[in-house]
Amino acid sequence: MSYSKPIVFIIFRRPESTAKVFAAIRQMQPKKLFVIADGSRHDQPGEAEKCAETRAIIDQVDWNCEVFKHYAESNLGCGVNISQGISWVFEQVEDAIILEDDCLPHPDFYHFCEHLLDKYKNDERIMHISGNHNLLNYNREIKYSYYYSRYPIIWGWATWRRAWEKYSFTMDNWLECLEGEWLDRFFDDKRASYVWHRNLKDVYTNQYTWDYQWFFTCWTQSGLSIMPKVNLVSNIGFGDGATHTSDPNNPWSNLPVESLSFPLEHPPFIIRDTFADHHLQNTQFDPSKINKLAMSINQLPLMRLGGRR
Repeated sequence: MSYSKPIVFIIFRRPESTAKVFAAIRQMQPKKLFVIADGSRHDQPGEAEKCAETRAIIDQVDWNCEVFKHYAESNLGCGVNISQGISWVFEQVEDAIILEDDCLPHPDFYHFCEHLLDKYKNDERIMHISGNHNLLNYNREIKYSYYYSRYPIIWGWATWRRAWEKYSFTMDNWLECLEGEWLDRFFDDKRASYVWHRNLKDVYTNQYTWDYQWFFTCWTQSGLSIMPKVNLVSNIGFGDGATHTSDPNNPWSNLPVESLSFPLEHPPFIIRDTFADHHLQNTQFDPSKINKLAMSINQLPLMRLGGRR
């Protein structure tokens, strides 16, 4: 049977990882597939050929599927290209699942997103559904099938038009939030506030990416993100050819995926897990602690994921 939710596939110049993720999409045979691709850079030898080889993979669709292509003729950069592409998608559909060319999902990821896209369709509190469980070395049990977070992780995710309509690539409210010391009140500790002041100011000034603007959008709307209790998507793209994930030794590279039990066990309350968020902030989003985390994980005999041993 074909999969009813639209799937968005973001590609560029990596045919090897693109082929792997495409094979995972083919398993689901979505009725609608939206493909977003940036153009090659003239100063990068061989990139035009790699982009063409990558785009050719999409021509292998061999199931009953509407394929929509948003292919840039020149290089726009991942910030402009992806943000414009996602906006183009939501001009046509109400909700969608989004995968980049290095995000390899477990089959349960699609069903997880499908159930929750329908359940929270009209709930303005929820703005994002993530396929990632990035709580490395986390030793607290997560009781239900998912928890609520402030962090909209984008290595395999889903959202609605109603949420994306609030997105601003240029972070229109940034200066007002900065002047009002908004982040100082939003975060629980000064270190987190410092890290995100720096990150967001850099993105506001240079506009080299699109995802931190999505973080900012969710935060300024008090939007919550849904995180699964197990990892459903593995980032296989760390290393050569990556735009922002160039370190192959990063502790989040090639994380294993797990199956998730259905029917989902929903939390009886919509309150974010501050303990999990604090752990995620102090590991994935604090550069001063990432290397220390990687060293500690390499020395552990086992790794805990969502309370599982």
